[in-house]
Amino acid sequence: MRSLLIQGLAVLSTATAQVTCQNSSQTILRTDSGRYGPELEEYHYYYDQWPIGLAISSAGRFFASYTRGNYTYTLGEVVNKTVERPYPSAGLNLPPSQLNTTWNAIPFGSNNSTGLISVQALYITPKNDRRDETLWVVDTGRPTVMGDEGPMMPYAQPGGPKILGISLSNDSVYATYTFPVSVHFPDSYMNDIRFDLRPNITSGGQGVAYIVDSSDEGRPGFIMLDLATGESWRRLTQHPSTLRVDRDVPSYFGNPFYQRTMGVPVQTLREGLDGLQITPDGSRMFYSPLTSDYLYSIPTANLLARTEDDALAEIKAKVRL
Repeated sequence: MRSLLIQGLAVLSTATAQVTCQNSSQTILRTDSGRYGPELEEYHYYYDQWPIGLAISSAGRFFASYTRGNYTYTLGEVVNKTVERPYPSAGLNLPPSQLNTTWNAIPFGSNNSTGLISVQALYITPKNDRRDETLWVVDTGRPTVMGDEGPMMPYAQPGGPKILGISLSNDSVYATYTFPVSVHFPDSYMNDIRFDLRPNITSGGQGVAYIVDSSDEGRPGFIMLDLATGESWRRLTQHPSTLRVDRDVPSYFGNPFYQRTMGVPVQTLREGLDGLQITPDGSRMFYSPLTSDYLYSIPTANLLARTEDDALAEIKAKVRL
């Protein structure tokens, strides 16, 4: 059984110990005694699969997304501790039978540009004079399916990978953005998203979305999306700062983490560009591959440049921390 705690995916210990995470060895690593902050609250339990994306609205509505296998839905809203409902509707969540297809014996994800295929990330932006409070949905278009040799991820088709904007005032999709093959490759995998909604950041006055393409197959980079025009472009594709470090073994409290998948030998994680965060003034982007020991940053001006030459002119402005 899986449980989600509203203040994070913490490990609950016995009530008498009152410790969320403990390391009894003589170490200089920080430990969490569970004595700081408000009491942990059991908010919702998960029984079938772990959520990959979480978002809570200003009104306390709780949404969760799931990378798709044979599950009934990929985006849900929490009703109570043990119940969820497909969001915004069951019909918008494509059934497992419609998630993928084959072409010349090569598996591809669905090209459905309206139905939800496999949602990786969620993000909520507040209401302003141009849009309602919005739940932004990152649909990778690449579900996980069972092949002859175990689980596999079909290539993406144009139309399947998309960004949806859902108004939380009426639970309706008001914006849908898809990508040309020159921006979203068949082996791309959109992983996370951040926004700069200042009206002067783009000519259309609606702001820009920054999306990371983690691409397990090896072509990670940034995707930028003009929310007014729908125009999109790539930057830093396969730049060293976006690439995974092979055989990198992350650890937590000294415990190594490996990827264990049913039917597949134990291996190291292999994801490229993953985490990202923009500074409050929108001037700089911090980012890191999932399998890397380094944190990088770059001026967002380099990512917003519409021609590759402009973007590369100041690439040395990137900072390793």
